[in-house]
Amino acid sequence: MKNKLLIPMILLLLVISSACGSQASNNESAPSENAAPAPAADSNESGKITYQSERGPVEVPAEPKRIVALTNAPNVLALSGALVGVDQWTNANPLFTEKLEGVEVVSEADLEKIAAQDPDLIIVGTEMKNIDELSKIAPTVAYTWGKLDYLAQQLAIGKLLNKEKEAQAWVDDFKQRAEAAGKEIKAKVGENVTVSVFETDTKNFYVFGDKWARGTEILYQAMGLHMPDSVKKDALGPGYYTLSQEVLPKYAGDYIVLSRDLDSEKSFMDSEVWKSIPAVKNNHVIEIDTKASSYSDPITLEYLLGIFKKGFLGEE
Repeated sequence: MKNKLLIPMILLLLVISSACGSQASNNESAPSENAAPAPAADSNESGKITYQSERGPVEVPAEPKRIVALTNAPNVLALSGALVGVDQWTNANPLFTEKLEGVEVVSEADLEKIAAQDPDLIIVGTEMKNIDELSKIAPTVAYTWGKLDYLAQQLAIGKLLNKEKEAQAWVDDFKQRAEAAGKEIKAKVGENVTVSVFETDTKNFYVFGDKWARGTEILYQAMGLHMPDSVKKDALGPGYYTLSQEVLPKYAGDYIVLSRDLDSEKSFMDSEVWKSIPAVKNNHVIEIDTKASSYSDPITLEYLLGIFKKGFLGEE
């Protein structure tokens, strides 16, 4: 749960912010598929709750009013959390521009700048080096990217913000709607239809597994659509796999979701290799904006669910 040369910046984004620390590459381990349950929170009578975080219990405000989120800021936004500071990657995401108007851009190294926002809660990644120093400014809760799946992560933020009911309601509703959309898609295009999620910075290409943002959680987990065997073999474990343009056809499914910077040039689409892919010939390519697709929070997921329903089913 940006943006993202694109893929190195994207991967930096994922490590720093989310949607986004664990690292993955062709030779590195991916986040666990068996996500741990979301941490719990216990209330007391002092206007605070004790949140059971990865690093131990943290006493946080029951209703935080000034949140600095160096990671998972989109999850906070989805619950109308009161942000006063966010990371640069979240700030650069076009889906959040209006919602973050007036919110300061900060980084973990900006201790004085963070303190100047007078936060009552700070959210960080466990890989960040200044957690102890940040904890002296305000109660600080850390998450390991990928330890919780995309739905459990939203529930964890819901517990942290004392908005667990709202988070659970969204999770239940989204799962139902995405599953229903998946059934509609299979009914229309076939039960065994395959989908590949590619990304390009016009120089390099990547194909993704089932938990690397770009809508992969929706397509493969929530909708239950299938990836080609070649993608399953090379990308499912590590999370993504680097491709040359020449081998794109080997990894292309019946449908392609193509993540790219929509403002950049797209000369690769004129290549014979690209034109030879059956999904391209059949006009089965759904384009998404990389800058708006590299998180797995509710705002991003709702945005991508709409795009996928239109792309597969023709729905507005």
